[in-house]
Amino acid sequence: MDLETKLAILADAAKYDASCASSGAPKRSAAPGKGMGSTTGMGICHSYTPDGRCVSLLKILLTNFCLYDCLYCINRRSSDIPRARFSVPEVVDLTLSFYRRNYIEGLFLSSGIIRNADYTMEQLVAVARTLREVHEFRGYIHLKTIPEASPELVEAAGRYADRLSVNIELPTREALTTLAPEKSDVSIKRAMGEIRLKLDEKADGGAKAPRFSPAGQSTQLIVGADESSDASIIETADTLYRSYKLRRIYYSAFSPIQRASARLPNRAPPLMREHRLYQADWLMRYYEFSVGELAQAMPGGKLDLSVDPKTTWALANRQQFPVDVNTADRHLLLRVPGLGVRVVDRIISSRRHRKLRYEDLKTLGATLKRARHFICTADYRPRQSDRSSDGLRGALIGAPEQQSLF
Repeated sequence: MDLETKLAILADAAKYDASCASSGAPKRSAAPGKGMGSTTGMGICHSYTPDGRCVSLLKILLTNFCLYDCLYCINRRSSDIPRARFSVPEVVDLTLSFYRRNYIEGLFLSSGIIRNADYTMEQLVAVARTLREVHEFRGYIHLKTIPEASPELVEAAGRYADRLSVNIELPTREALTTLAPEKSDVSIKRAMGEIRLKLDEKADGGAKAPRFSPAGQSTQLIVGADESSDASIIETADTLYRSYKLRRIYYSAFSPIQRASARLPNRAPPLMREHRLYQADWLMRYYEFSVGELAQAMPGGKLDLSVDPKTTWALANRQQFPVDVNTADRHLLLRVPGLGVRVVDRIISSRRHRKLRYEDLKTLGATLKRARHFICTADYRPRQSDRSSDGLRGALIGAPEQQSLF
């Protein structure tokens, strides 16, 4: 099989893994003239997928052969798709060639399980080691860690990769047992725990500690492949963040596959559900929302697809509004729809000097089409008619403006 055909098969096979980003890497550059590449992102040409997503990493599988027969996976053992496998030198050559052409800023490399976990992990590490040590490649590398691989191989992967990830895939043990019976959530979490321990050792050791995955670790949760509610997904995410210090969790809407098991749904969940989960995740990570507070935005365990979870929470807690931007603490300001983290910090900094007026919030970057219903300033207070939650919800849903994150 020629290299171009392999690339077509193995790049397409990698598209279902959403945990692909180049954030969090330390700055490295070959500017002094030694080595090749950088992680600064300047001058990088980005390519775009048919659905409009921006991609700047070479995202491929080492192979789509796999010993496992996970029902939700297109690359499962029983699938009759075309198979291909790269050699280590082929992946290295492709990465360097694409980088020289300014197509990519780094490599995202995963693989089906071949022979066993250790053999597969050895191949992934060999790619990263060759790029770093032989070619002095200084661009971004993200390696998928294989559960049940030996700790020595995981440690080696962390020396060469900027980020490691172990995909937990499904939000509950029951779902994993049903749809991927050959996988164990115990082994997946053990692998995540080993990475966390190494990250902690690095943090405790400071600059003298050996390099280990400086951009941390991440994971992926598939949405809609089982009956798990949004509430259970968020609870799982919260546990994972607290237990393993994940840099972030990626949510991937389930894609129906041909000749799939009857235990899988025959249609994909709404993409808006995936988007709402990202918003709820953002609220936990940056807006100090607890799982209990988010549960108020999920009546029946489901996120509202019409309104973002922050606004849903605000409508369910109307007694706390309007918030006086001149006196409210940061915790409450972060709960106002239309006020992002940076805007809240600007508000707190600015009000030390004078009372803020409505026009000042525009200057500070607030999205007042939503925020105006939930705030008051030195010269503004929402009309009494704006205080009806049902009426306000209808007005917010019917607004023709483009939806933003918050």
